[in-house]
Amino acid sequence: MESYHPIFEYIGYIGSVIIAISLMMSSIIKLRWLNLLGASIFSTYGFIIGAMPVAFLNLFITLINVYHLSRIYSQKDFLKILHIRSENRYLDFFMDFYQQDINKFFPGFYESFKNKVLDPHNYLCFLIIRNANVAGVFIGKKLDDGKLLIEIDFAIPEYRDLKTGNYIYRQNQRYFENLEIRKFIADPKNKNHYKYLKKMGFREEQGKDQKVWLVKMVE
Repeated sequence: MESYHPIFEYIGYIGSVIIAISLMMSSIIKLRWLNLLGASIFSTYGFIIGAMPVAFLNLFITLINVYHLSRIYSQKDFLKILHIRSENRYLDFFMDFYQQDINKFFPGFYESFKNKVLDPHNYLCFLIIRNANVAGVFIGKKLDDGKLLIEIDFAIPEYRDLKTGNYIYRQNQRYFENLEIRKFIADPKNKNHYKYLKKMGFREEQGKDQKVWLVKMVE
């Protein structure tokens, strides 16, 4: 093709790389968004070089991703908090199964959890249920003056789309009010967890010990 320019190859490479990266995502939403981007770029590349099978196939893939993303964002999920005791066989299994991922976001928590019994009078422990599936686990330590220190707020990779977080911190405030909890306190050990809490409305606050915490009022 006379109008062919070497830069067109880079467009094709970029689309291919993005598609490949999308297939490594554990989050369905991230996979769909990246796959949509990669397929749309690769489809454009196909139209530019006149490769119609490549162009139309990737255009079709782009439309499939648009369809599934629209369903994901329009779907109304059923969410529920299931209050449990820390001495729970399923919770032990859950912690063991996701041990590596938990340690990545909450360093040292797994080991401390396995080596102590959480007093139900001092700790709040619940599973986050989403469409009858366990989407994550939440454990907090009750402090004075209605404060709750968040020790773990973990969602499995398939459900890291902020819906569970919004349910806990924004849509289900009455649950915490009934437990006389007035304030969340967190000390994030991971930058991704820090960003997540900021999105949930947490703000930085300096404690009496001069340490900076992330806090959010129960409203």
